[in-house]
Amino acid sequence: MRSVMTIVCMILFISGYAFPQFDVLEKVKKKAEEKVKEETDKAIDDALEGDEKTEEDSVKKVEATDESKPSSTENVSPGKELKSYSKFDFVPGEKIIGFEDFMTGSIGDFPAGWNTNGSAEIVTVEGKPGRWLMITKPGVFVPEFTDKLPADFTFEFDLLHSIPFQSGNSVALFFSLTQLSNTDQPQNWGVANNRYSITLLPGSTMGYSSSERRKNSTGEAAISNETKQLTDQFNPAHVSIWRQKERVRVYINEEKVWDVPKALSPDAELNSLVFFLKYAEPTSVYYVGNLRLAVGAPDTRSKFLTEGKWVTHGILFDVNSADIKAESYGTLKEIANVLKENADVKVKIVGHTDSDGDENKNLDLSKRRAESVKDMLAKEFGINESRMETDGMGETKPVSKNDTPAGKANNRRVEFIKK
Repeated sequence: MRSVMTIVCMILFISGYAFPQFDVLEKVKKKAEEKVKEETDKAIDDALEGDEKTEEDSVKKVEATDESKPSSTENVSPGKELKSYSKFDFVPGEKIIGFEDFMTGSIGDFPAGWNTNGSAEIVTVEGKPGRWLMITKPGVFVPEFTDKLPADFTFEFDLLHSIPFQSGNSVALFFSLTQLSNTDQPQNWGVANNRYSITLLPGSTMGYSSSERRKNSTGEAAISNETKQLTDQFNPAHVSIWRQKERVRVYINEEKVWDVPKALSPDAELNSLVFFLKYAEPTSVYYVGNLRLAVGAPDTRSKFLTEGKWVTHGILFDVNSADIKAESYGTLKEIANVLKENADVKVKIVGHTDSDGDENKNLDLSKRRAESVKDMLAKEFGINESRMETDGMGETKPVSKNDTPAGKANNRRVEFIKK
């Protein structure tokens, strides 16, 4: 794979000086894309159709080494601008029912509240905030947020990989929305009656290629591929999944990769969020972080105009900062559209935090975050500043107990109150 992409890069360079090479370039690019598709298809077929091999022949056990860690931020390219998310329409669910940032576990341990038949450990990554789950051995990895997923929910997570990454069809990471017949045996996810699966495979120069596969009541499995540039190798890929009964949408960073109207059976009762890695290599390590499961598609217009208040957990900020994350764009656009359609309505924007840290600092942080939201609505969406006022409540108005990660995540919110 690496050699194919090297050829592509060389011809791209040459074509700048020799226009007649264009036809050759197109053929080589097409060949490279076909190679990626072949590798991804094989990875999926091996995983879902049970390509059995002996452990000593096929599974290379991994020890965590310095080589498997992403490099420092010295050469990290700048994060994508918020404007790059202009077509991003993902809006998280209204109430968080599962959240995992691995802050309650100990470094080096497998997290409590997860099921696995493999091995992984909580780590920090140089140059990246927070903690991550480093998957070090083949297996399934299931966060046990709930034993029954709602008919309408959103699920998000961040994904990093080691640098350099030894790309190949054997080391793709699978994620599946699954209806397990026995949740104590998550390794059987590949034969579940209802499942919707995506595949994530970093390439040496191409970013993430990805595929999806589904099985529903018709018994048919369908597959499609995407191999466009979806992330760079230094910044986490943010994966957002939105299930509305039969329909499933998948976003990677700002791109809507799939929107499948009949992805699941109408009566599907999903109960598991499954990460699966068939093989692991010392230079092919994945890191998963910032998992958020939320229930219910938000009804922004009705709640704001009729009930007079809309509460969202979809405006995200850097840790201890008022800087808005790019993946907040869909939520900001949602409320901006309501304000544009109702030009006479004024709004009060109120920030809230959890109870971690100093109370006075949390109060100041909540006020600054509310002000950041106001500034963004004015500068990026053209909402007149005179229609908006801001305030912050810090940790003083919790909506959930601050004794669980999900409770704290629910308390970190922004409220829009109709004036």
